[in-house]
Amino acid sequence: MGLKALIAGVAMMLATPLAAGDLRLVALGDMPYGTPKKVYPAYEALIGTINARNPDLVIHVGDTKSGSTECSDRLLDEQRAYLDRFDAPTLYTPGDNEWTDCHRKKAGRFDVLDRLDYIRRTYFDRPERSFGKTGLALTHQGDEGFPENARLMLDGVMIVTAHVVGSNNGFEPRSLDAVAEFFRRDAANIAWLERGFDAAEAQEAEALILAFHADMFEFDFGETGPGKWLRHSGFRTFGKALRKRAGDFDKPVLLIFGDSHRHRVFRPFPKKAPNVTALEVFGADEMHAVEVSAHRAPGMPLRFKIKPLLNPAL
Repeated sequence: MGLKALIAGVAMMLATPLAAGDLRLVALGDMPYGTPKKVYPAYEALIGTINARNPDLVIHVGDTKSGSTECSDRLLDEQRAYLDRFDAPTLYTPGDNEWTDCHRKKAGRFDVLDRLDYIRRTYFDRPERSFGKTGLALTHQGDEGFPENARLMLDGVMIVTAHVVGSNNGFEPRSLDAVAEFFRRDAANIAWLERGFDAAEAQEAEALILAFHADMFEFDFGETGPGKWLRHSGFRTFGKALRKRAGDFDKPVLLIFGDSHRHRVFRPFPKKAPNVTALEVFGADEMHAVEVSAHRAPGMPLRFKIKPLLNPAL
């Protein structure tokens, strides 16, 4: 974590204590990686710690398995069941390891679109309801074929998920069908992003939280860095739409993502959208979570307070 990100994180952690009724959520992702015997006990300990904190919402930003473990129905079903072990309402947005990277030899050489279809059919068979033991009603994009994209208004904050994944957002030329799926999903994600901000404005939300999987900030959506365009070209249209719409929103926007496995807090668009804060969660090597609180002080705009939630098993 860089010095500026560290200072920003410390400043948020030192914010004034929460008032009663302020939104509290916990975010995590890129876990658990490895064999059940080795990693599931620590993951279960983290879930227990999160439940003890009694948050209003849990967000898992995807990659519920490593890219080198088999993308079998059994393993995906196990991770689906874990999402309902959280006591709080839980949102989940898929990562690349659940489908995009399943063509790899170690992952079982699966058809990636078959794995995507399986996740949509089994994880999102009830897209109108959140995961978790306590369900919340969701607005979703299921009628357009993207049930994984959801949103809800919670304590004055609009919370949106978008299916943007690592591995260049799945924009890789393995087949014409896979490329066609990318363009469909990219267009749907942008439409969903626009509707989320429209809903936030219509309902006079004090802030917006957007959760997705991919770390798309390394090369500014492929616009900078020689030879880097192809690596991040799959983020270009969504990233530019996000930057513009978030900047126009003129209220706090928090982006929660994973993918690179390095917990950090930073400003991704300091000039064009200074109201946007980005939070990357911990990954599999440091199986911790992050607490996010929406803090309100009299006469002041809402601020997000961010701090690690450490796993007692590590």
